[in-house]
Amino acid sequence: MPIKELNLGKPNKKQAQMFKSRKRHIGYGGARGGGKSWAVRAKAIMLAFRYPGIRIGIARKTYPELITNHINILREQLYGTVRYNDRDKIMRFPNKSTITFRYCASDKDLDSWQGQEFDILFLDEAGLFPEEHIKKMVACVRGANEFPKRVYYTMNPGGVSHGYLKRLFVDKKYEEGENPDDYEFIQALVQDNTALMESDPDYIKQLEMLPPKLKEAWLHGSWDVFEGVFFEDFMDNPDGYDTRLWSHVITPFKIPEHWNIYRSYDYGYAKPFSVGYWAVSDNNTVYRIAEIYGCTKTPNEGVKWDALTQAVKIKEYEDGHPLLKGKHIQGIADPAIFAADGGESVADTMRKAGVYFYPGDNSRIAGWMQFHYRLAFNEKGIPRLYVFNTCKAFIRTIPLQMYSETHSEDLDTKLEDHVADESRYFLMSRPVKPLVKEMHESVGFDPLNTAKQETEKHINIYRYNL
Repeated sequence: MPIKELNLGKPNKKQAQMFKSRKRHIGYGGARGGGKSWAVRAKAIMLAFRYPGIRIGIARKTYPELITNHINILREQLYGTVRYNDRDKIMRFPNKSTITFRYCASDKDLDSWQGQEFDILFLDEAGLFPEEHIKKMVACVRGANEFPKRVYYTMNPGGVSHGYLKRLFVDKKYEEGENPDDYEFIQALVQDNTALMESDPDYIKQLEMLPPKLKEAWLHGSWDVFEGVFFEDFMDNPDGYDTRLWSHVITPFKIPEHWNIYRSYDYGYAKPFSVGYWAVSDNNTVYRIAEIYGCTKTPNEGVKWDALTQAVKIKEYEDGHPLLKGKHIQGIADPAIFAADGGESVADTMRKAGVYFYPGDNSRIAGWMQFHYRLAFNEKGIPRLYVFNTCKAFIRTIPLQMYSETHSEDLDTKLEDHVADESRYFLMSRPVKPLVKEMHESVGFDPLNTAKQETEKHINIYRYNL
């Protein structure tokens, strides 16, 4: 098959920077209109011709997105040069290089990834894939050959894996097994996309008219505010770890002996189980002081311990933990663990190991409101809920929660919500009222003195309504 001359166009500066990167993990984008899809296609073509026999993968969440954004465009662009197998979704080049197209909208779709091997993988709109899907797809980048091994992530703020991608590419907070030298983030805004700015100058005006949070994310590429996050009021601010101001995450301290200690629990087997330990201060501020999270190294994958094993582990943990040893701990759990469907309930099984619970209130919407009430800061930057910075599961998973697409006041139950659930059971056991804020409206001529009367209704500014 003859190879015709291809004119891919000229990249802008940010796209050229992406093309030149040799890191193993390359993040690109960070705002709408940054020219991400074109960069994916152009880089894939260049790699395919540069390395004969290389195996390239391009992934989107759904197959229609692959068709619209990549397959149809590449087939037209490379017509007469490559052969495309529609059944296998593979594009074959004359030099034996291949581009394989894959989607992953659910756990079931991951089955098609079994046995796949890629040298290069493009995760287009990576924020739409859950973290556990990303890790399993990235695991397919392997092979005993001399081809480069790279993963390209195109992404915008938001999406189910916002927190994960932000940690890797924006905050650069790496965990065990992650080499900081393997990662590079290239921020591309709509202003960097010279081709779009020339062809559609009104596009930036559309972004400027968005609501404030969406505008910050989509126009300015802010990863600190984005639409869809459920606990947008949760703040992990290292500057406040010691002062306990304007941060829910704080440095651990010795708990006073007279404070009550609670244990909250969400059962899981194939999915993680979660245990949270809470200390309650004299003014009803709650502190998450410790936790057990039954998760493998793969996010949202349970360790598959039965109820008795979990109870034994909980008892061992409490007997050995300096903040919990010798304490009277009150347990609160999902009411579902008390159901004895033709056999012994989870609660009864755990009771045999000396771990006791009483049924918590499973009201979802009211529970989430208690969460928000507790997270709210008063005018001095003090909330009514703190988390020790040793509680890694809470700190990791709470920012990942997103709103449900079908129930506007609830979170998406398909996500890794186990810590959120057990925390909700506890918070419902000690409900509080929202903080009351002072009115600051300008008042003109007011002969009846109504402004003063209204202010008196709110005399306790930001008071803790317990």
